[in-house]
Amino acid sequence: MARSCLAVEVAPPFRLDLTVWALRRRAINRIDRWDGTTYRRTLFAGDAPVELAVTQVARGDRPRLRVVAAGARPSACRRLVDTVLAPVLGLAIDLMPFYRIAARDPRLNELAERFRGMRPPRFPTVFEALVNGIACQQLSLEAGLTLLNRLAAAHGRAPRSPPGSGAAFPRPCDLAGASPESLRALGFSRSKSAAIIELASAAKRGDVRLDGLDCVDDNALQASLDRLRGVGRWTAEYVLLRGYGRLDVFPGDDVGARNGLQRWLGLSCPLDYERTRTIVRHWRPYGGLVYLHLLLKSLHEKGMIPAVEDRA
Repeated sequence: MARSCLAVEVAPPFRLDLTVWALRRRAINRIDRWDGTTYRRTLFAGDAPVELAVTQVARGDRPRLRVVAAGARPSACRRLVDTVLAPVLGLAIDLMPFYRIAARDPRLNELAERFRGMRPPRFPTVFEALVNGIACQQLSLEAGLTLLNRLAAAHGRAPRSPPGSGAAFPRPCDLAGASPESLRALGFSRSKSAAIIELASAAKRGDVRLDGLDCVDDNALQASLDRLRGVGRWTAEYVLLRGYGRLDVFPGDDVGARNGLQRWLGLSCPLDYERTRTIVRHWRPYGGLVYLHLLLKSLHEKGMIPAVEDRA
C-alpha cells in the first residue's frame, strides 16, 4: 500500500488546532477528526478514498505541517493538498489585513489575538456545505452532526488502510440513487431527505452548477442558492461562508451566532437579522471571520476546546 508524506510550509500566523475546531464545531464530528495533535479526513483522489493525517510540526514564524496520505502516491497526495486540503484549512489566506482592521477596534483586537492563527476553514465541496446546512436546519448542532455522521457511515466510502479510517463524505453520485426511506431511516425528515436526494441528482446530471463560481458576486450567488429545494436565507449564507469562503458573510439568521454577538458586544436587546447586518458592516470585508472567532469563543467558554493561551 502506497504511503506518502509531505511537508507543507504555511505563512504565519497559523494554528492547526484552532482551524480544525472552527471546522468541526463539536467533538462528536466523526468526519473531521481531531485527537489533540492530528487532524484526519478522508477525501477522494479520483475515485479512491484516501485518509489524510495532518499534524502541525512547527509554529512561530515558520509554521509547517506534516501531511501523511495512506494509499496515495506522492503526486496524488500533492494534488489533494493543493486542491482540497489548502482551501479546507485556509492555508493560502492572508490574515494580516484582518489583523490590521482588528487593531483599530480594541474589542475585536482582543478576540482576534485570543484566537490568533485560526484560518477560516471551508468544506471540501459546496455540495457538502449544502448538505450540512440542510441537515442542521431547525436542529441543535449536535443533532445535525449526528445525522451527518450517519450519512457518511451509510453512504460514504472508507479507504482500506489505515485500519479505522473514517468514511469520506458522500458525493452526489453516492446519494443520487438513494431512496428517501434510506435517509429517513438515518433520522432525516421527509423534506430534508427529498431535498438532499434532489440536489445530489441534479448535481450528478450537471443540472446544477455549484463550483467554479468565484467571479459571481455574493448577491447573485445567494439568489441562485435560494432557488434550490430546501435552501433558505440561513442555509445560503452558511454556504457562502463555509462552502465558497466568502469571508464578508456573517450568517445573520444563525440565532446562536446572533446571541453570541450580542453578549460579546454587551448589548441589552436581542439582535434581529437586520440589526446584525448593520453591526457587522463595521468589519467589512471580514464579517465571516468575526463569526468564526465568536464560534471559537463559544466553544472555549463551554469547555469544548482547551485553553488557547499559546500564541501561533
